[in-house]
Amino acid sequence: MITRKSTLICLMTICSLGTIAQPKKAQPSKMDKFVTTLLARMTLDEKIGQLNLPAIGFDVTGPILSQGVEGKIEKGLVGGVFNTFTPNAVRKLQELAVTKTRLKIPLLFGYDVIHGHKTIFPMPIALSATWNLPLIQQTARAAAEEASADGLNWVFSPMVDIARDPRWGRVAEGAGEDTWLGSQIATAMVKGYQGDDLSLNNTVLACVKHFALYGAAEGGRDYNTVDMSERKMMETYLPPYKAAVDAGAGSVMSSFNEINGTPAAASGALLTDLLRKKWGFKGLVATDYTAIVELTKHGIGDVPEAGRQALIAGNDMDMVSEIYINELKKLVQAKKLDVAYIDLACRRVLEAKYKLGLFDDPYRYVNEDRAANEIMNAEKLALSKRAAAESIVLLKTTTCCRLTSNRRSPLLARWCRTSAT
Repeated sequence: MITRKSTLICLMTICSLGTIAQPKKAQPSKMDKFVTTLLARMTLDEKIGQLNLPAIGFDVTGPILSQGVEGKIEKGLVGGVFNTFTPNAVRKLQELAVTKTRLKIPLLFGYDVIHGHKTIFPMPIALSATWNLPLIQQTARAAAEEASADGLNWVFSPMVDIARDPRWGRVAEGAGEDTWLGSQIATAMVKGYQGDDLSLNNTVLACVKHFALYGAAEGGRDYNTVDMSERKMMETYLPPYKAAVDAGAGSVMSSFNEINGTPAAASGALLTDLLRKKWGFKGLVATDYTAIVELTKHGIGDVPEAGRQALIAGNDMDMVSEIYINELKKLVQAKKLDVAYIDLACRRVLEAKYKLGLFDDPYRYVNEDRAANEIMNAEKLALSKRAAAESIVLLKTTTCCRLTSNRRSPLLARWCRTSAT
């Protein structure tokens, strides 16, 4: 017989169990509070400005050079700069950001530190031939120490694209064709660049590239299409990116190529559903050089539509195209873009700067003494020599064995006899 008392006990039990089962609401971190407060103070123009990544400085690595960058920095329309380094050059631009702008938000400074900064290590394809993961991590650590001493806080490395077509022109930037080895090297390099604490002035934000399948372009043609089964993607090409994310990589670069008909830089399935929701990536996504404007060549639509789709897909920073600062505000005003997408992208940029300690000290990577002591010092040069020695690979072939008795080429015969011993 069910009494009123027993019913009350049952309800109390159910309620208590429901209370226990509910997870506690996570308290916002110090970073969350800081960024949320800063976002609340920002205008729409200032938020969009944080998403702009122009290129000026010492190297030309793409088809377009940004114009009027210093003026845009003063207006708060730049979030980071590509290709500028040295303490002197970085300080000048950083001073514009923290003294001339309303909110004094510091800049990111990124560069292609592919295989060392000033001290040059073997190309990644050569380093992979060492099969020496601690050594590879050491080279990335040395590169981070040197780059950060030269004013940089963001490196566009490691490139973890699996490459199995020797016609592709960027094979040398990656670890080659093996998925397992590529994944291990991705982990080692991220740990070498970022260390255990990004706020230290000798660590840099790693940028994993190019997401995704850039090395699988048809015919080895750069920027070309990729047509691939889901199984091959998951088993062969995606694991190195996943390994880098699991190692804590702070940023990812989207790639130029399309995948099964959809450009990677406009793929929400890739940049949001897979990278963020499934893999749990919490960092910053930047496009490759002028990738957003090149979406128009993929048939995405006109320039404003390319910018809209790139942002919604999950690209936080626009490298060089400047479509974000030219088009996003107009899209919001025309009610074609929800400002929440801009807020989210801006948050990720600000979080990267917070993790690097730039809000505490915008000049933490600007130190002439560190540059003099760290760049091309004896320890790094010795490490470079060791890495070069371990990366050398000689192949012994039956053809070479036959040549040991070649009378027409005694020098070649001597080399073959020596290499065979």
